Amino acid sequence: MQRKMGIDYGDKRVGIAMTDALCIISSPFEVYQNRGREDAIDHIVGLIKQYNVGEVAMGLPINMDGSEGERAILHREIGQQIAEKSGVNVFFVDERLTSAEAEEILISSGVRREKRKELIDKISAQIILQTHIESHKRG
Repeated sequence: MQRKMGIDYGDKRVGIAMTDALCIISSPFEVYQNRGREDAIDHIVGLIKQYNVGEVAMGLPINMDGSEGERAILHREIGQQIAEKSGVNVFFVDERLTSAEAEEILISSGVRREKRKELIDKISAQIILQTHIESHKRG
């Protein structure tokens, strides 16, 4: 069985989450320091190959009114490039509230403010991935 990957793409940092080998549980994997779009895409494609990932869930920054702006278009382009270079399907997940949810999880877990900043992106990626997994269980 192939793993699934979740991506919270940002200009400075890219949060990445991965499932276990059975694709049941998503876990935070890493925060990649983004040194440019091509570099980030190459890094993600490398992880897809290294960890036998068969599916990617990428956060899509949708506006609160439900419309898609420039950021959403950029994310769709990046997702398309990842799909073309890796050969895996990229699904898009509404990420409107994932950062707030991730922050809440970290605060309730007692994580100090300084440490939260470095964890929030991979927790957000985990939420994106878990949302994708749950939505596909329901059909």
